[in-house]
Amino acid sequence: MSSRPATTDDSYQTFYRDRRVMITGGLGFIGSTLAHQLVALGARVLIVDSLIPEYGGNLFNIAGIEDQVRVNIADIRQGSTMNHLVRDHEVIFNLAGQVSHIDSMEDPYTDLEINCRAQLSILEACRRFNPSVKVVFAGTRQVYGRPDGLPVTEQHLVKPTDINGINKAAGENYHLVYNDVFGVRACSLRLTNVYGPRQLMKHNRQGFIAWFLRLALTNQEIQIFGDGTQLRDFVFVDDAANAFLRAGAHDSSNGKVFNVGGLEPISHSALVTQIVSIAGSGRYRHVEWPPEKKAIDIGDFYSDSTLSERTFGWHPTTPLADGLARTLNFYRAHLDHYVPAERV
Repeated sequence: MSSRPATTDDSYQTFYRDRRVMITGGLGFIGSTLAHQLVALGARVLIVDSLIPEYGGNLFNIAGIEDQVRVNIADIRQGSTMNHLVRDHEVIFNLAGQVSHIDSMEDPYTDLEINCRAQLSILEACRRFNPSVKVVFAGTRQVYGRPDGLPVTEQHLVKPTDINGINKAAGENYHLVYNDVFGVRACSLRLTNVYGPRQLMKHNRQGFIAWFLRLALTNQEIQIFGDGTQLRDFVFVDDAANAFLRAGAHDSSNGKVFNVGGLEPISHSALVTQIVSIAGSGRYRHVEWPPEKKAIDIGDFYSDSTLSERTFGWHPTTPLADGLARTLNFYRAHLDHYVPAERV
């Protein structure tokens, strides 16, 4: 692969024309959004996804581009499969993972297999069969744990509060080691509360904002844990996918980690009030924290994405109200593809 740098703000767009790109977890929420953007940029896209039922993979997520991408249903834990699939690709966006914090506490071994061992399988396949590839890993702000100060920069200590955070931190560090030691160019984006169209909402274990949106759309009650004053920042999925594109096109990102966060923090109460107002349906009330969720909660959190902007020109652009309206409109049109009829 040519490592020509993307030197201007929009040169990453021409960078992907005719590029061979692979997306692990590509039928999921962020991966499919990235696939749509890559197709629009003229990339040759291979999507790899296991379609495990309880995870976020959904064939409807590539509606409209299904004839312009290739799809391979495979599990990243299958080393021999990955050995074959990584060949000849110039950029790999590595988004496959187990993302539920609650599930990681209930089934830590599966989380370990997917977020650690499988990541090694991908990186070993790259080292052996495609060492010139660029890999962009989907990290998480969960690796920081409870913040010592706000906003959180990449200099903050890594001290996760749950199994998922520990395993994601390990997966991230594998990528950095393979960059530094084996020359497999890699970086990690620490994503903060991504929301938007195509997010899983079959259950409430993967991203509370999607669950809140489902409850509002179906005119049900949203429960806010505690007093609702906790602060979070949220990044719209189109903005998050743009960060992957920019990081993949810039070799200045190699061997580094980057925060990918929202425009400004908002309290849980204010968020829910905004969702109900924009949806025109739903209601909410405050309830006591469930003990198992309180034990791994991190309190207030919002990130500083200055390093992303300084290194590859990324910053969030979608105001929360606009992103919520676009997301609600998407689900109004396509809810039957995301919520089983018997559970509406």
